[in-house]
Amino acid sequence: MSQVLHTPPPTPAPAAPTGADDLAALAARHGLTVSGARPTLPEYVRQLWARRHFIGAFATAKLTAQYSQAKLGQVWQVMTPLLNAAVYYLIFGVLIGTKQGVEDFVPFLVTGVFMWTFTQSSIMAGTRAISGNLGLVRALHFPRAALPVSFCLQQLQQLMFSMAALILILLAFGVPPGASWVLAVPALVLQFVFNAGVSLVMARVGSKIPDMAQLMPFLLRTWMYGSGVMFSIDHMTGPDSGLPSWVGTVLQLNPAVVYIDLMRFALIDTFGASQLPPHVWALAVGWALVAGIGGFIYFWKAEETYGRG
Repeated sequence: MSQVLHTPPPTPAPAAPTGADDLAALAARHGLTVSGARPTLPEYVRQLWARRHFIGAFATAKLTAQYSQAKLGQVWQVMTPLLNAAVYYLIFGVLIGTKQGVEDFVPFLVTGVFMWTFTQSSIMAGTRAISGNLGLVRALHFPRAALPVSFCLQQLQQLMFSMAALILILLAFGVPPGASWVLAVPALVLQFVFNAGVSLVMARVGSKIPDMAQLMPFLLRTWMYGSGVMFSIDHMTGPDSGLPSWVGTVLQLNPAVVYIDLMRFALIDTFGASQLPPHVWALAVGWALVAGIGGFIYFWKAEETYGRG
């Protein structure tokens, strides 16, 4: 009699998950998480704060290395804005005559150039913060906002060298030190927050549009010419200028004008409150909050995309 061998039927393999929910459940069951996933906003802030020492060290290292190949080294941190101020004085103050009617024109001009350079350099550095550091972005896991913030901090550190030269210029041209100089501190803090916010916006834009770094110098130069760096907006838009009154109002709402004029008011005794835009401190705080908070959230929303593609 023949014996019939019965083999057990093969166990069917589990069906592969097809839906997004099934895939998410499978990943969670095996302890898998999305690489580089965007954390919640409070968690992102916490991670950024935890890396504050890295941000400070990175900014200092970049500042030290910036002029390491130049023979004059860190002297260029002061010489560059001073040379810019000298060129603007020759062209605008002497040839075009914008110094007419402006008391203490040299301190007025140098203060404007130094404060504008702070904003300009911060935004330019922020534009290249992600696209110019892809190796670092792809190699290490950290909040990407640390890069544009550290570049803004680098520019603030560089401004401190320039401020020492600015104080000497003020004293050399007979501007006495006064209690109002203390106002320079909150003005600088607000300008730093504004610069950091705009830099975060431009870092995200620059990461997607590399050509933005080539376009920004032209946009910033146009912005500079409307920011009263080399001339007094009051004189240029006054009743004798022939311009509509709303032009002066729009120019005075310009955030660059707000921060530059606040610093002039703090440091130059002949630059009075009548030359400031109305509600200047409210404007300064408002621009800082809008740019700082708005720019941070805008940058955070694209956290998962930086360094990819």
